[in-house]
Amino acid sequence: MQYSLSINGLTKSFATNFFQKPRQVLHSVSFKVKSQKTTGFIGVNGAGKTTTLKCVLGFIRPVTGTIGFFDGLPLSAHVKQRIGYLPERPYYYEFLTASEFLKFHWDISGGGEGFEESAQSVLTRVGLMNVWDRSLRSFSKGMLQRAGMAQALIRKPEFLILDEPMSGLDPDGRILIKDIIRHEKARGTSIFFSSHLLNDMDELCDELVVIDQGKMIYEGSLGDFTKSGGVEESFRQLRKELGDRKIEEN
Repeated sequence: MQYSLSINGLTKSFATNFFQKPRQVLHSVSFKVKSQKTTGFIGVNGAGKTTTLKCVLGFIRPVTGTIGFFDGLPLSAHVKQRIGYLPERPYYYEFLTASEFLKFHWDISGGGEGFEESAQSVLTRVGLMNVWDRSLRSFSKGMLQRAGMAQALIRKPEFLILDEPMSGLDPDGRILIKDIIRHEKARGTSIFFSSHLLNDMDELCDELVVIDQGKMIYEGSLGDFTKSGGVEESFRQLRKELGDRKIEEN
C-alpha cells in the first residue's frame, strides 16, 4: 500500500500567556492517507483539524512527531509542487484579477511554461472563465471559494488537501466542488479533505480519519465506520460512547 501522507506521534501546544502552561491541542496524532483514495477528516470545531493541516504543510511547527509525503519524503519545494492546497479561510489580494491571482500562485510554486492553458482549464472547471479579468474584490464569497479551488488545481497535483472546501457555497457551488473531487479521484489524485457537512463524506470518501479534542478516535474505511448507519449517525454515536466512557472513568 502506498501513502501520500504519513503522520506519526504529532503533538502541538500553544502558549496562552506567560503565567500558564501551554495548552496542548494535538495529542500524539498518527494516521495515514492512502494514495489514489479520497479520505475525509472529521471533527467538531476546535477538535484539531486545521492545526493538524497547518503542521502538515509547514505553516506551524509541531512539538513532536514526524510527517512524510509520498511514502516518506520530507516537505520540500519539490514536494510542494506535487500538492494542491485550499485553506479554510484563503487570503486574497483583492486588487488582482482572477487570472492574475492564479499567475501569482503559479510563479511562487515554480513558474515555468504552460500557465495560460492551465489557467483557462481550471477557471473553466470552477465556472469562472467568464470573469477571468475581473478583480477579486467584486467576487462573492462563493466565487472566491471557487477561485481558491482553481489555484489548488492549477498544477494538476498528485495530492489535494482541502480544508472545508464547500464552506460558503450555494447548492450549485457545492455540486460543482463535489464533481471536481470525483473527477480528481478518477484522475488518480489522492484527496484529503475536512468538512462539517458529514453527508458529503458519505458521498465522496473511501476512508475516514476522525479526531476529537486533539486525539485520534478513528482511522479506517468508510464502510467500517458506517456499519450502524450514515457518517452523521455513526459520528454522533462514537462521540456519545466516548463521553459515556469519560464519565465512567471519573
